[in-house]
Amino acid sequence: MIRGIRPLLRGSTYSGVLFAYCGALASLPLLPFALLPALSWRSAPEGVQIVLVLLVWAVLVGVVGLARPVRRALVVSARRLLRVPLPNPVAGRRASGSPGLDRWRTPLWLVLHVAVGWTGALASGVLFIMGLSLPGNWLGGEARASLFGTSVRVSGGWSWVVAAGCVLLAVAVCVLMTKALRWSAPRLLGPSAAERLALAAERELLLAERNRIAHELHDSIGHTLTAATIQAAVAGEVLSADPAAARAAMRSIEESTRAALEDLDYVLGVLREEQSGTAPTRALTDLPELLDRLRHAGAVVEPELSGELAQVQGTLSRAAYRILQEGLTNALRHGAGGPIEVRVAAGPDGLDLTVVNRIGARSAPGPGAFPTSGHGLPGLAERVRLLHGEFLAGPDGTQQWRLAVRLPVRVSA
Repeated sequence: MIRGIRPLLRGSTYSGVLFAYCGALASLPLLPFALLPALSWRSAPEGVQIVLVLLVWAVLVGVVGLARPVRRALVVSARRLLRVPLPNPVAGRRASGSPGLDRWRTPLWLVLHVAVGWTGALASGVLFIMGLSLPGNWLGGEARASLFGTSVRVSGGWSWVVAAGCVLLAVAVCVLMTKALRWSAPRLLGPSAAERLALAAERELLLAERNRIAHELHDSIGHTLTAATIQAAVAGEVLSADPAAARAAMRSIEESTRAALEDLDYVLGVLREEQSGTAPTRALTDLPELLDRLRHAGAVVEPELSGELAQVQGTLSRAAYRILQEGLTNALRHGAGGPIEVRVAAGPDGLDLTVVNRIGARSAPGPGAFPTSGHGLPGLAERVRLLHGEFLAGPDGTQQWRLAVRLPVRVSA
């Protein structure tokens, strides 16, 4: 019994009844305008006049529902009072192009809202009044139960039973009224077909941007931490024997960590949806600085650059820098010493990037190996795929690891 009564006592039921009553009361200012056609046609039967007033009233309520601010107000109020998870309406051009039926969903909801509100208010009001007045015979009447033409007078103790039944029916009407509004709100106030497409496109762009940021953060911070760890180890080893080399390693750590902090600050601003400053750009023109940091870390780098690298601009140049950065980071982490070959060739049809390093004992997991997340190569492959390029990474013989990428220059910046 308690479980059956508990849903009637929920706050959402009370707020839903309030929402329905507010809709009914809000339609009252339109009633005088709905009475005008009936007043001008006094010769019509009373039933026809009532139907005419109701139809005109419904049309006026529906016309009000065509306004965009009305829909936004309905969505907000339904979300708070009915406890229905409704997204905010999509404004602007993204919401245009909706099918014709979508335009009438809000007017239909408003008419339904008003109809349910008035029906529930009248029914529950009459039932409550009956439940309160019958036991004491305050209105000087009597209760009769009629079924299939048979009428039975209710008096004495049965008056209390009928009164309790009226009160329970009134509560049931309130619950049904709330459930009807909660059921219809997502179907009529929810996003239309065009809005769902706009929301999906917006979410896709957001996920793509976050994915790009994750790649940028992984490449920048991962490279910086790897290089700084190696440079710190080198500085510790040569601190007494070669203070100048130790100072150079520490300066390199400072420069690389400062660049990584700029990247991190920008990424955190984007993730917090703040108005961050200009995004730090790393392009192929910054490749010599990247190679110098590797040399300060004790790596032997053998670059081979060909073509007009300065003419590679925009997205292609930034992606090429990050790909080389990740490849060199992997070479530092897993390489077995020896020179790291870096080849960049810019041609009229594509940009070729190659990183080759020796592999051996250091590439295997062990006490001295660098911990990895396993996202480096898959992230590179995804980045290259989005640029419609070709990706190849794997052993080249028994002693070398090769990363080879070809990016088409037709990709727009």
